[in-house]
Amino acid sequence: MRALIVEDEILASEELNYLIQEHSQIEVVDRLEDGLDVLKFLQEQEVDVIFLDINIPSLDGMMLAHHIGKFATKPYIVFTTAYKEHAAEAFELEAFDYILKPYDEKRIAAMLHKLELAFKRDHTPVEQHVEDGPATMVDGSAAQGELVRDMNSHTDRRINLLRNDNIIVTDTADIYYAEAQEKVTKVYTKNGEFTMPVSISDFHSRLPQDTFFRCHRSYVVNLSQIREIVPWFNNTYLLRLRDLEAEVPVSRGKVKEFRQLMRI
Repeated sequence: MRALIVEDEILASEELNYLIQEHSQIEVVDRLEDGLDVLKFLQEQEVDVIFLDINIPSLDGMMLAHHIGKFATKPYIVFTTAYKEHAAEAFELEAFDYILKPYDEKRIAAMLHKLELAFKRDHTPVEQHVEDGPATMVDGSAAQGELVRDMNSHTDRRINLLRNDNIIVTDTADIYYAEAQEKVTKVYTKNGEFTMPVSISDFHSRLPQDTFFRCHRSYVVNLSQIREIVPWFNNTYLLRLRDLEAEVPVSRGKVKEFRQLMRI
C-alpha cells in the first residue's frame, strides 16, 4: 500500500510516519502540510490511503476529503486530529477511521492492521462459490433457504459506524437490525449497539438493498439474520433474529412485499 501523510505539525508527522513503519508494510510516499499541495500531488500520483489532519493550511482536511470523495478511484481516508467534534462529519464522508491526538500506539497499530486487511480484501477478486449440502432454513422451505444462502454471499460490503468518537468499520452482514429513535438511528450488531446521527431512511440507503428490508417505518432488518417468522395480529409478523432477544415488527403496509421477498 502507498500512503500520504497530510500534517502541518512536524513532530506529529514524524511520529505517525514512525508508527506506520513500525506496525505495517505500508509505504509512506510523501508527507505534505498544505491542502492545495495535496490536490496537486494527487493529480499526478495515486495513493491507497491518506492520513489526514483536519486543521491544515489553504484547504482544511474536511474540505479536502470532500474533494477526494469525488475521485473515480478513492483512497481510504484516516483522519488524524485533536478535535472530537468532527467525527460525525467524518462518518458522512465514509472515512476509514478517525484517530485522536495524542496518538496511542496500540490504537494506531490496530487501525493499521485493520487497514491492511481491508485493502487485501478489497483488492482480491471475489470468486462466486455455490455451496453443496442443505440450505439454511427459515420456515422449512428449500426455496427460502436458497434465498437466505444467496443473501449470505454479500458479506464483503462495509459500512462505518460511530462509537464514542471512533469510526468502526463494520461488515454489513454483522448488522442485525436498525431502529429509528427520534432524530437518531440505533444499530444493533454482533459487536454491540451503535447510535448513528442520521435518519433511518438515510441509514437504510447506505446498506445493501438486496439484504436489508425496511419492514416498518421505524425498522430496517437484515433478512439473512432472521431466525423465525412469527404470525402476529392483523396478518402481520414479528421477526426473531439470530443471537438476539429483540423482536422486529413487519407493518401491514410491508407484509405483501415481505412475503414476496421471503417466498412465503
